[in-house]
Amino acid sequence: MANQDPAVLEAVKASGESTLDRATARAQEKIDHLLNVSLNIAVTGRSGSGKSSFVNVILGLSENDNGAAPTGVTETTTELNMYVHPTMPNVNIWDLPGIGTPNFKANKYLKDVKFKTYDFFIIFNSERFTENDIMLAKAIRKQKKMFYFVRSKIDIDISSEQRKDTFNEQDVLYTIRKYCQDNLNEIGCPKVFLMSSVDFEKYDFEMLQNTILDDIPVHKRAALLQAWPVYSAAGLEKKIKIFKGLIWAASLASAGIAVVPVPGTTVAGDAAIALLFLSRCYYAFGLDDRSLKRLSEKVNMPLLEYRSKSKLANAIQKNAVTTIHVCAAVVTLSTIADLFSLLPGVGSVCAAGLSFASTQYLLREGLNELANTAREIIKVAGLDTI
Repeated sequence: MANQDPAVLEAVKASGESTLDRATARAQEKIDHLLNVSLNIAVTGRSGSGKSSFVNVILGLSENDNGAAPTGVTETTTELNMYVHPTMPNVNIWDLPGIGTPNFKANKYLKDVKFKTYDFFIIFNSERFTENDIMLAKAIRKQKKMFYFVRSKIDIDISSEQRKDTFNEQDVLYTIRKYCQDNLNEIGCPKVFLMSSVDFEKYDFEMLQNTILDDIPVHKRAALLQAWPVYSAAGLEKKIKIFKGLIWAASLASAGIAVVPVPGTTVAGDAAIALLFLSRCYYAFGLDDRSLKRLSEKVNMPLLEYRSKSKLANAIQKNAVTTIHVCAAVVTLSTIADLFSLLPGVGSVCAAGLSFASTQYLLREGLNELANTAREIIKVAGLDTI
């Protein structure tokens, strides 16, 4: 029982329903943080700065996909646009008009864009940050919310500088970063994140994610990690770690269901929890069709064949998880747990323990299979060295 929350030990030692109820409530809270805690990300900036492209990257959509944010060099965002993440419905990405545009004057901007809706702001610019950007950052800081500056289209700057005999990429990046920070020194030289308009995994994409994760409340981190696309081995491992840490909570929630004295409840409850948990892993690890298609196009190689090696991933893809052959020992444990739940007193405690053990085994094995499949795909795609 290594690396388990104290609530697990509390449940294992339980001598009555009151203790189990308390432990289960704590576990349910953890699961709610995984599945239901909302996260609202506001992305704003000047027209043509790449903010809509960034929104689509987080959504896992191409610009021609249904539901994608419109992109272009003209002002394509003229009103508040909310995009619900297609696989993480508790995450909303808001594409906001730039401050100072005709319908969103600087002096009323925060009120007009419904400032209190968002957990944090990402401010985009492909040139220098303007007085309006600085004004917005100051107003956000005054309201004690977080903001991040992104200097986009770095690939264009690099391409332009490459023609010079004295070209050095690191020098160019340093110069651009320092220029932006000097422009923003009125607000204490905040971090500036450099990004490409094409290859978002390059430069500071992962650094932006890590910085936001450090800043936002703990209960919001799972939502961000699940929604953020997998562009590196390090990013994938963060996702795997958070799911491994929640196996105990899902198993304990299953234990709570096992106490209900209705035959068949435990097996059905364990299956539902396993399906929900492992489906979230599948999408968060980038194993769905849309994510693999985008990655395949990016690295110019077929990747679906590597997912097909995983029976579990294939079953989730086909919405046929119930047909997965679960080992006989797990089925037997769940059936015995159903019988124990019909006995008063100690029967409920035994049922909870058996259900916890069977669900924990199933989730651990399933997560490992999906994680290893995703690791192989990342390696084949050449993203394990980024």
